[in-house]
Amino acid sequence: MTIQFFGAARTVTGSKHLITTNGGKQILLDCGLFQGINTDELNQQFGFDPSQVDYMVLSHAHIDHTGLIPRLVRQGFSGPIYTTSSTIDLCEIMLMDSARIQERDLERVNERRKRRGQAELEALYDVDDVQKALDLMRPVEYHHPFVICEEAMGLLTDAGHLLGSASVSLTIREKNRNGGVEEKHLFFSGDIGRPDDKILRSPEPFPQADYIICESTYGDRRHEAEPDMKAHLLRIVQQTCVENHGKLIIPAFAVDRTQELIYALDQLSSEGRLPRLPVYIDSPMAVSATRVMQSHEEDFNPEILAYINKDGDAFNFPNLHYISDVMESKAINDSREPCIIIAPSGMAEAGRIKHHIKNNIEKPTTTILMVGYASPSSLGGALKRGDKEVTIFGDRYQVRARIEIMDSFSAHGDYYEMLEFLSCQDPAKVKTVFLVHGEYDKQVIWKEKLQAAGFKHVEIPDMKEKVSL
Repeated sequence: MTIQFFGAARTVTGSKHLITTNGGKQILLDCGLFQGINTDELNQQFGFDPSQVDYMVLSHAHIDHTGLIPRLVRQGFSGPIYTTSSTIDLCEIMLMDSARIQERDLERVNERRKRRGQAELEALYDVDDVQKALDLMRPVEYHHPFVICEEAMGLLTDAGHLLGSASVSLTIREKNRNGGVEEKHLFFSGDIGRPDDKILRSPEPFPQADYIICESTYGDRRHEAEPDMKAHLLRIVQQTCVENHGKLIIPAFAVDRTQELIYALDQLSSEGRLPRLPVYIDSPMAVSATRVMQSHEEDFNPEILAYINKDGDAFNFPNLHYISDVMESKAINDSREPCIIIAPSGMAEAGRIKHHIKNNIEKPTTTILMVGYASPSSLGGALKRGDKEVTIFGDRYQVRARIEIMDSFSAHGDYYEMLEFLSCQDPAKVKTVFLVHGEYDKQVIWKEKLQAAGFKHVEIPDMKEKVSL
């Protein structure tokens, strides 16, 4: 069989890996949207024929892993998509939101393109394509083997990265040169979560693999220890909103990161330590995602379940406002009162968060708190990097707001945590580890650490590179 890397190859977005068996069946692992600057062409063209793909296995619902599924369907894919039930519920709200955001953003982009004499871009997909994609999704439980086709079996294990996130183990049965049948075991990590997530369970061990496709987002670093995450968050709230009378703006992924922030603020409120000020969750998707989270407590860890049993609700406290209406969102921008605003996306690349940042980034009283990974090419990446000037909706803005970073909220394991995740494997039995979902300089360092741990053959595939297994 072969595997070809059509996304997340020497970059962190656009996860997309195509397996072709010796019998000609094509199995696609993820179908993510490329996010960041100058990604239009990458999202328009797949590099393969969607109508020839037979099956898909989806690791989790983040847009950089799911965001092009509706376009795949629009261009001819009609096979089953295997994933967890939690992921299906999240995809329903996240992909619909993605379609609506693209429609709105495309209008602005095409207005600028027309002024420059450039051809207008077409929408990647619409809500009808999203619904067709959702209709193809098939729920699979963790630890329950499922048949993909005659040549392939699948198994999902908890990746601990997002509600419903899964790592994928594939067993491919193929004829060898002698006419016999040979089994090959391929493992796709998806995104590897952290063992101390405040809401989700820890990443699980997985069966021995011959080949591993492994993420590498933080392959070069250890997350800083956060002795008291809530105290750090409270200090930022106190300094921004109480002392400076400013707004605390937090770009956060609508699922898990937003709920983890709400949970931390809920605890501070229950402890009587949170100042009395409005907290806005400004996103219809985040509102819906919180409801989905509440309906899938089977994915929660024991600690938050104990808190819910005692407190009654981990996602609701006085002065917390869930905002769906666009006019209410605009009213927050017009208001000068100190407040906390949490809105997606985590990379600050789309949605209402861009408007909040645009309207407040030149105010010294503002704090923008980054709580997760942001691609270097994204607005969030520019803010984390310390750029003094950024582009938002085509216009340049001076960064006069204070930028704070809290990596304790990161959903990606660091290199130490990823090594711990891989410790269930006998490195001598792993023929090759392929590194994906990471910037190249970080992958080089991660490769060295894996080799030091006994994984002798580690490759960093380039975009569209094809490998025979």
